[in-house]
This record gives sequence, structure tokens and C-alpha cells, in this order.
Amino acid sequence: MSLSAQLWSDNSDLAADVLAHPFVRGMADGTLPRERFAAYIAQDAFFLESFARAYALALARSQDTATLLALADLIAGVREELGLHSSYAASWGIDVGGVQPLAATSAYTEFLLATAATQDVGVIYAAMTPCMRLYAWLGQSLDPDHAGPYAQWVQTYADPEFENIARLLEGLLDDQADDTPAVRSAYRRAMHLELGFFEAAISA
Repeated sequence: MSLSAQLWSDNSDLAADVLAHPFVRGMADGTLPRERFAAYIAQDAFFLESFARAYALALARSQDTATLLALADLIAGVREELGLHSSYAASWGIDVGGVQPLAATSAYTEFLLATAATQDVGVIYAAMTPCMRLYAWLGQSLDPDHAGPYAQWVQTYADPEFENIARLLEGLLDDQADDTPAVRSAYRRAMHLELGFFEAAISA
């Protein structure tokens, strides 16, 4: 089993907690209050900008052309996600500018940026992979036909292209990370922060 598959398996408890979370279930059946989703989109746009910066820090330390190009593609993937958020902002009247991050958002972005600035690339990939794998899994686990106004969100993350992007990052993790306590800790920490992000989205 690859390292990325092992880490995902070892953190399946947290993935299941996210899938069962009231926010995700509300998207799944279309009953999530619109104002909760609007606030989540604004927070996620703020988060994604930091996610792109973390990729950029990893790119600056890349040692070969293949890694550089892979990270450039991953940054382009974030751009596509931000495009989804812009679409929601335009059609739902969501203000994604001047977002004041919630504590859960700040905790996640600060963890990512600190990891990207101070740790080796294997740990960086371990910190970033959970976001990509979790969202791909959520998209594939939910039925857009039942999601009502959130069908576009489900379809975006269920798209095979998003799965390919997640696998691209997992490939970097498998190729450049060792199975160390630091790598395992970074992955688990990111999964906890993902759960906290959805918790904040339903309770803020």
C-alpha cells in the first residue's frame, strides 16, 4: 500500500466524522441554510488563497522539473476552485472580499503556511494532501441529484479532473515523503483541522 493510501486509511475515522457532519449532510440533502453555505464559501475562499501560497512555497524549494510542473498544475487547480467560489459569490451575493477569518480558518491557514515555511517537502505534502483527498472523496460520496442548491458544489468535487489533481498531490507525497512521525502528525493534524472547519461553518 502506498504511503498516501495508508495515511488516508489510518485517518478514515476523521473522514467519516466529516461525512456525517451536519454541515455536509445539509449540503447532501439540500437543507443547509443558505446563509451558512454563503459564510462557508467566504471562509473557504480565504483558506484557498493560503493553500495556494503553501503550494508556492513548496514550488520554490522543488529540486526537479517534474515536481515544479506538478506544483504549477496544483496551483492552477486552486485557481479553478476559486473560480467556483467566484461563481457562487456572483450568483448568491456572497462577499468574498475582506473576509475576517474565523478561528478555525486561521488555525488551518497558519498551520499550512508555517509547515510550508519550515518543514521539508514531504511534511508539506502530508499537510496539504488531506484537503484534496477529503474533498474528492466527499464529492464522490454525495449525490448531486439530492443536493438541491448545492449540486454544483458536489459536482465540482466529484469531477474526475478533481480526482486527478488529488492523485497528483498524493503522487508527490508518495515519491518525496518518508513514513515518519512528522509526516503522520501533519496528515492527522490537517484532517482534524478539516473537521474543525466544517464545525465552525455550522456553528459560527
